[in-house]
Amino acid sequence: MTLRQLEYLVTIVDAGSFTRAAELLHVTQPALSHQVRALERATGGPLLERLPRSVRLTPMGRAMLPHARAALAAARKSVSAARQAAGLQCGEIMVATLYSVSLGVLPPVLKAWRRAHPDVHVRLFEHRHADELAAAMAQGQADLAVGPEPSDWDGPVHPLGEEEFVVVVPPDDPVATATTVRLADLAEREWVHYAPGNGLADLLDQVCAAAGFQPRAAVRTEQTAAAPSLAAAGLGPALVPANVLPPRFAAHLLRPDPPVRRRLAAYTRPGGDPVVSAFTETLRRKAILVPGHVRRCLD
Repeated sequence: MTLRQLEYLVTIVDAGSFTRAAELLHVTQPALSHQVRALERATGGPLLERLPRSVRLTPMGRAMLPHARAALAAARKSVSAARQAAGLQCGEIMVATLYSVSLGVLPPVLKAWRRAHPDVHVRLFEHRHADELAAAMAQGQADLAVGPEPSDWDGPVHPLGEEEFVVVVPPDDPVATATTVRLADLAEREWVHYAPGNGLADLLDQVCAAAGFQPRAAVRTEQTAAAPSLAAAGLGPALVPANVLPPRFAAHLLRPDPPVRRRLAAYTRPGGDPVVSAFTETLRRKAILVPGHVRRCLD
């Protein structure tokens, strides 16, 4: 068993097919298949089930995958540590997060990190749901996760604060004369909703249920960035993280009453790592959970 074979297994699973994995790895498909068969011989059974247009992990494969990811992560960290010991200040940090967080919270953090550590590159892994994020982190995908505070994590958790959600409507909407809105007052509206599997879809359903109704969807989007634009175009109100809205966005913003907030945190593995610690400190200093231009619109 080799690290290369483990990399092949992980890439096939992430890519969803042998063909796409071969393209990403820059190897021929027969060579890729040969190495996977060799890995299966070494482990004593099939790891992947070949389907007509995709692949599926067998029970053995599911058991092996998180350890394969962890082994690859450990190998990358060993190379980084060796380079640093040799006086080469370079390497890579792998950060797992949610799509909305990479859009709204991380850009100023990554800008500051790039300036301070230009040779330590960041690799982002973005997920749709907080449960997927926590599972990927547990399987060894990344060095650090940024998202909602996990309820069950056995490593360090670093709170970052609360992000606030706002309701976006067009400037000529009947409720656009106020700065706050009761969600119950929007119960008869059709909403800009999120696609099933997106964590924001669950959030919208939960807060509307607390207000006594189930939101009807005029349109569903996979992309957090699309929701405020669709709402501004008049397709329906949208509940969005305040930090994804750019300055001078052409829409009216309302604070829900009661407020809708979500606690964010960075969580890491046990054991000190100087690169991870430095990135966490940059997060604490530079993460903007509620931008000033949004606060001014709501005041």
